[in-house]
Amino acid sequence: MKILHLDEHILILDKPAGLPVLPDGWDKDAPYLVKMLEAEYGNPSTGSGQGIWIVHRLDKVTSGVIVFARTAEAHRSLNIQFEKHEVKKIYHALAEGSPRWDEHTARHPLRVNVGHKHRTVVDNRDGKPSATHFRVLERYDGFCLLEAIPETGRTHQVRVHAAELGHPLLADSVYGSRAERGLARPALHARSLTFTHPASGESVTFSADYPEDFASVIRNLTRDKQR
Repeated sequence: MKILHLDEHILILDKPAGLPVLPDGWDKDAPYLVKMLEAEYGNPSTGSGQGIWIVHRLDKVTSGVIVFARTAEAHRSLNIQFEKHEVKKIYHALAEGSPRWDEHTARHPLRVNVGHKHRTVVDNRDGKPSATHFRVLERYDGFCLLEAIPETGRTHQVRVHAAELGHPLLADSVYGSRAERGLARPALHARSLTFTHPASGESVTFSADYPEDFASVIRNLTRDKQR
């Protein structure tokens, strides 16, 4: 784990792909992010002034920026910002195909935790309102680099909306991708997070560079494009 920022109120991490935020499945002894952080920074249930409070989550397979609160006051402040959609989350994703648009907003209603695979599905009748703003950052031969800004925070939202638009994320077999290009997980990276610092009241932005697996695919796609 790479710490991007640490103060008395918040902790910002660059989460590696493959590490769940909370216990994953039936293996309660497997490592997970919160347990590792509590060992270092304390558990709020002990009654101490500082600890680790969960504000939001990233999927196990997703890398990038994630924020944790270190005090109850910071936790309340950040929770309110997330609930009011005042936090700007920017994801970068490698997807199949070349969209006909440069920018597009997906508004497919989503229903989560469907079936034994706990998938998220588009459900026009019972799904919850959801919106993701997409922008094409780069086009390659048969693939593209997308910026995705979710307006809502449904589970797997970016992955499902991209797939519904006909451009599933690279290596995301759960939502229809048939290409991997050497990736062992869906090509989704939480690039940056912007919010109001709970203590200073100032707008702050934290960013995370691409991890090596993501960056390697981009290098290879760029090389193929230039041939």
